[in-house]
Amino acid sequence: MGPVGSIIDSMTFRAIIVGLRAVVVLAGSLLLWSTASASPKGWILTWSDEFNAPKNSPVDSSRWSFDIGGGGWGNNELQTYTNRTVNARLEDGALVITVIKENHTGPDNILRGYTSARLLTKKKFTQMYGKFEARIKVPFGQGLWPAFWMLGDDIDSVGWPGCGEIDIMEHIGKQPSIAHGTLHGPGYSGASGITASYALPSYQKFSDNYHVFAVEWEPNVIRFYVDGRLYKTRTPADLPQGKTWIFNHPFFLILNVAVGGSFPGDPDGTTSFPQVMKVDYVRAYKREHSAPKARDVKPGPTAQVNGGIVVKALARYIDESVCHRPPQG
Repeated sequence: MGPVGSIIDSMTFRAIIVGLRAVVVLAGSLLLWSTASASPKGWILTWSDEFNAPKNSPVDSSRWSFDIGGGGWGNNELQTYTNRTVNARLEDGALVITVIKENHTGPDNILRGYTSARLLTKKKFTQMYGKFEARIKVPFGQGLWPAFWMLGDDIDSVGWPGCGEIDIMEHIGKQPSIAHGTLHGPGYSGASGITASYALPSYQKFSDNYHVFAVEWEPNVIRFYVDGRLYKTRTPADLPQGKTWIFNHPFFLILNVAVGGSFPGDPDGTTSFPQVMKVDYVRAYKREHSAPKARDVKPGPTAQVNGGIVVKALARYIDESVCHRPPQG
C-alpha cells in the first residue's frame, strides 16, 4: 500500500480511537449522573446488590457467602442454615430468604425441624463508616427473627463481642409493629446490648409492606433510621462507664432469618410455614469527601450501580475523573 493509503489508514485509526474515548467518557458521565441522582445527598455509593436476576437464580457469590449449619448460634435457635436455592434465591428483583418447617440434617449431623439462610459479605465487602441500608419486607409469626446487621471483620482473631456488632434491624414475631437497633461490644453484649426500638404508628405490621432500615456510622456516632426517620443516635457516652467504643474498624454485612431462640421464643400453633423475608436491595455509601477513587476499587466481573450493569471492559477504562465505581469482591 502506498503512502497515501497509509496516511488514510492512520487517520482512520486515530478517528476510531478518539470516537471510542468519547463513548467511554460519555458512558462514564452517564454512570456518574445515574449514581449521583440515586444516592442520598452527601453520600456516594460504594457497594450494592439490587438482586436483579432471572427468577430462581442463586445468590451472587461474588457479593455474598453463606453461613451453614446449626448449633443454636449462641441463642438457642432452632434452624439449620443452608445454601440451597429453596432457602435463598432471587425472584422478581428481590432476594427471597425462605424459612421452611422440615426435618433436615445439617453438616453437624443433627436433625432439626427448620431450615433458613444466613448471607454475609465477609471477605467480600467490608467498610469502616458510611451509610448502610436495605429495603426489606419481613416475615410474620411467633418465633421468627429476621435481621439485617454487621460484624467487625476481625471476628476470627478477637471473637465476639470483641469484634463489635451493629444490628441495623432486628424484628421478632411477637412484636409485629416494632423494629430494634442495637450495638454490642465488650461489656455491653447480649441482653446488655445498647438497644433502641422504633414502632410503626397505629399498630401497623412491618410484615405488611417493605421498609427501609439504615444506619449512618461515623466516628463516635451511629444513627438509626426506619424509612428515613431518625429514631436513635448513639455515641460513646451511651456505653456503660469504663467500656470501650469499638466501632472504629471495618465491618461486613449480614442478612438472615432465625427461628426460635432466647429473644423471640419458639414458634407456636399460630406460626405458619413457609415464611419469607424479601430484600429489594442492600446499599452502602461513604460521605462524598471520603469516597474511594476508582483506581482503588476492585470492580470484579461486572460493576452493579443502582440496578444497572457496567461491562467490565468499559469499567476498566473509565478514569477516576469521570466516576467512582462500587467495589466488587
